[in-house]
Amino acid sequence: MKNNINKHLNNSSNDAESLPVIAGVEITTDAEGRFNLNALHKASGLGANKAPAQWLRTQTAKSLIAELEKETVQICIVSDEGRNGGTFAHELLAIEYAGWISPVFRLQVNQTFLDFRTGKLVAVNSDLPDFSDEVAAARAWADEREAARRALGYVERQAKYIEHLENLFHPGMSPCQFCKQLNGVNVQRVNAFLFEHNWLYDDQPKAKYPHWRVNNYARDLYLSERTGQVEQDDGDMRDTFKPILLRKGAVWIYRHYLKGHLPMKKRWDGKFTHDTELAGAA
Repeated sequence: MKNNINKHLNNSSNDAESLPVIAGVEITTDAEGRFNLNALHKASGLGANKAPAQWLRTQTAKSLIAELEKETVQICIVSDEGRNGGTFAHELLAIEYAGWISPVFRLQVNQTFLDFRTGKLVAVNSDLPDFSDEVAAARAWADEREAARRALGYVERQAKYIEHLENLFHPGMSPCQFCKQLNGVNVQRVNAFLFEHNWLYDDQPKAKYPHWRVNNYARDLYLSERTGQVEQDDGDMRDTFKPILLRKGAVWIYRHYLKGHLPMKKRWDGKFTHDTELAGAA
């Protein structure tokens, strides 16, 4: 299933000149091939009650995102600010969002995306400049150079991101030990944060302190579990369980750290352990 889902995403990264168009609205994609949900909302012609933010609040959407990110080990939905920003989602999420808007709209979006993946779309227009116009040609050349510069910068940030992550992560660490290296993180709330994301569960909810165990959702994907025994005051032995962070789990946590999603200390100075520019590569 994982391969099919990844293939679904990779096949979506077509040439920007032939982006899908629905109801006259161009459905833009980001660098990872995710589709702009705000553009889909505009194409639907419906009101604010059908905006992406409303769908993302539903439990169905939350469950879909969690399951898809588990299967693909990717960030399947992001929000970018700016004039060309918006909420960008994996193709499967975009189709589900369209279905939430209406069944008819889902069919329209699904067929358009199918044509997009199979190369059957015809380019809406050509962005080639009028080379007889020196100003237009110079502007096009400058835009191309700027796009190349940004692409190179993104690759460099990705390389730094991987290097920093490798320096932080060591096999056998617990999530809290990993997060102790991240400036500003409230380590005492990390396990509760992972509990909210279905990574951990409290094995003894009536006890004074939580006894964290690894949930099936995260087991062998983000976390493993180390078992042991300790002797109690009465001489009896008690089983112990320690969540152990796996590399994919470290990637997930580090990405959320750079995006500002982890529980942070109230007196955090706003600085990340590493260059904040890495947040663009997360």
